[in-house]
Amino acid sequence: MATLTPAVLPDVGTPGASPPGRPRRVRVWRGVVLAVAALYFLTPLLTSFVFTVNDPMRGFTLDAYLEIFSAEGFGQSLLLSLGLALATIVVVLALTLPAMLAVRLSAPRLRPIMEVVCTLPLVVPPITFVAGISTVLRWGPDYLATTPFYQTIIAVQNPAFPVVLVIAYVVLALPFVYRALDAGLGAMDVRTLVEAARNCGASWPHVMLRVIIPNLRTGLASASFLTLALVLGEYTVARLLGYQPFPVWIVTISGSNAAMSVAVSIFSLLFAWLLLLILSTAGTRQRSGS
Repeated sequence: MATLTPAVLPDVGTPGASPPGRPRRVRVWRGVVLAVAALYFLTPLLTSFVFTVNDPMRGFTLDAYLEIFSAEGFGQSLLLSLGLALATIVVVLALTLPAMLAVRLSAPRLRPIMEVVCTLPLVVPPITFVAGISTVLRWGPDYLATTPFYQTIIAVQNPAFPVVLVIAYVVLALPFVYRALDAGLGAMDVRTLVEAARNCGASWPHVMLRVIIPNLRTGLASASFLTLALVLGEYTVARLLGYQPFPVWIVTISGSNAAMSVAVSIFSLLFAWLLLLILSTAGTRQRSGS
């Protein structure tokens, strides 16, 4: 009778171990890359922080940060930038999302054309863009003085809330919003959801508010954050048009108080990171709930 030899099973390793064929040094290189990236991004930030808290006469001090909230024009410029950002987000989403849905559902052949149109602001220099806006604003009062549009041209240039900046920011944010929404729409079966909702008797506003938007929260959050970051960091358009939102105010005070200017820059950067963390957390909770 032949002796039975137990079969030797291949060693699959312990749970959680790296799969065979993948060297462990890959993880080491990941750590090296992350460390280099952290140094690249954190070193300027730490250097700027040391510059703001190191006084040659008094040593360590936080006066530069304490003076931010009492500085002239800080609250007004920050509120103006936040208001412009909110208006820009609402307008660009209200224009882009319905257009993208219409193209996906009714005219898919127009999608490449829409993509090219939405990405055109990336190839137009901001100086040229501002020059065109300035030409239109100068041309308006001369040729529209006898028409009802004259008051409209004057109203959009109101320094308290310059609507012309909202229009400019919508154009500048269009490529980023389009990419974020396109990625979100590509991750869901839009046609099936819309047809199912319409077959159940839902109206188009109901489909948009109760079907599309809840399934597109991550894309909407990404588009909103990119737009907010653009508005909080945009300087060229606002400066050349003669307005003073938060980025222009930072540059304005830099000549009189360099330490406070750097402190405000760090504050705005941390504020933007906080908003990114909130939006990322909201998107993670939405995916977990789904």
